[in-house]
Amino acid sequence: MNTGAAQQIKAEYDRALRLAQAGHLTDAAALLDGLALRAPAAAEVPYKRAQIAAQLGDIDTWCSAIDKAQALRPSEPAILAEAVKAHRTAGHDTRVLALMDAHIALDRTAIAPQADKALYLQQIGQFDASEKLFRRLLKKHPTESELYRMFAATIRFRPNDPLIAAMRRLAKHPQLSPQGKMHINYALAKAMEDTKQTDKVFPHLRRANSAQAAIWPDDRDSRDMEWHAVVKAQSGLAPLADSTGTSPGLLFVTGLPRSGTTLVEQIIASHSQVHAGGEMATALRNAYACFGSGANMTALSSRPAKDLQAFVTQLDQRNRIHRDPSKPWLTDKSIMVFLIYGLLHATLSNARFIVVHRDPRDIAVSIYKNYFNGGTHRYANDLATIADTIKTFRQIITHWRDTLPDRFSEVRYEDLVSDPSTGSRQLIAAAGLDWEDQCLNFHENRGTVKTLSLHQVRQPIYKSSAAAWRRYESELQPFLDAWGDTPWD
Repeated sequence: MNTGAAQQIKAEYDRALRLAQAGHLTDAAALLDGLALRAPAAAEVPYKRAQIAAQLGDIDTWCSAIDKAQALRPSEPAILAEAVKAHRTAGHDTRVLALMDAHIALDRTAIAPQADKALYLQQIGQFDASEKLFRRLLKKHPTESELYRMFAATIRFRPNDPLIAAMRRLAKHPQLSPQGKMHINYALAKAMEDTKQTDKVFPHLRRANSAQAAIWPDDRDSRDMEWHAVVKAQSGLAPLADSTGTSPGLLFVTGLPRSGTTLVEQIIASHSQVHAGGEMATALRNAYACFGSGANMTALSSRPAKDLQAFVTQLDQRNRIHRDPSKPWLTDKSIMVFLIYGLLHATLSNARFIVVHRDPRDIAVSIYKNYFNGGTHRYANDLATIADTIKTFRQIITHWRDTLPDRFSEVRYEDLVSDPSTGSRQLIAAAGLDWEDQCLNFHENRGTVKTLSLHQVRQPIYKSSAAAWRRYESELQPFLDAWGDTPWD
């Protein structure tokens, strides 16, 4: 290729980047498609084309374009990472594992790529393979406390497991970092619970949560201000005229962490017309981008209809990457989306809203026992603050119950697990769907599950999780004191 041609190709590639940055994705994609024919050895072209395809929700092109880039540069970490992301989204498990192996082969001493593979094996239900890889990693890296915490999340320890002794030794290490103390004590709490050493669970949890609170301190006043300001901004919002909603239609499944939303989503998503989106987090992010973040959200009733319609259009675009074109419904179990139910109800005429309730004591224990990504649920490190947060959640849900005229349903986790047949039928009806018997066999679904509940949702519904808080009633006293005389139901 002569110098002039190379310069022209670079100029057109730069123009494609500018078009993409300006939001003209279709024009950028067309320009890159032409460049791919003229510069077939330039890996940058299919790499960028793949990223644009992802933004457009074109999963097939995302995968095919990134595969071309990876064939040209098989050892480029950024390309491998994008390829993993694309094929994970497409559900191509075999291809994802091969790409992960290619990433691991770049540096076999690196821990993160192997841990990522072990986690992915968990998510696709290959628990034995995941455990084998985790144990091999821990044998090589016995001081990596986060590995223990990641591993503990989805196995059941036996009393004679040598890893328990290894974790105890590591927990006493004088140079263990605050993050290390957090991870290893979460893991030890899980091990103590699995081996029925109940009296030793909460001592480890207190150490873990104390360490996490020091790393990511909570600001309860700011959180309360944000939540109430967002709800207030939706006051008086009238339904958007002539709105057809999104395609696919959205089924919002909301509840606090550890309340049973994953179970509910998996039951609904086992229906032939529904695809599970998981915690997409697109709706609240889009609302904040369009109307202001948190306490800065403007009064939506004063916004012109074109702004509300733009919100719908942008949400539809953001969801493209999560949808299955063959299915007319998409679930969204993003936790914080309950804050904008008023906006979603007013703008998405085909959306439905399902709220999951669970005994607050069981929610509190489960939240306190589990690690959440740093800074995402800062209230989770203190039992009294958990009580206040659950109360605020229930107040907001009461507001929506009194405000939204239709398409709003509530389900109790305890009712669902005590009578799965009746509860599942009620869920499917709440989603506006006809009953299908396969919805009782949700645990046979082989899809990827990205949640703390990934092991449980591959099992039939079980009742043992109801009233589990009674095993820790004395340790739960700070929560009970903060709850006070508030009714449990």
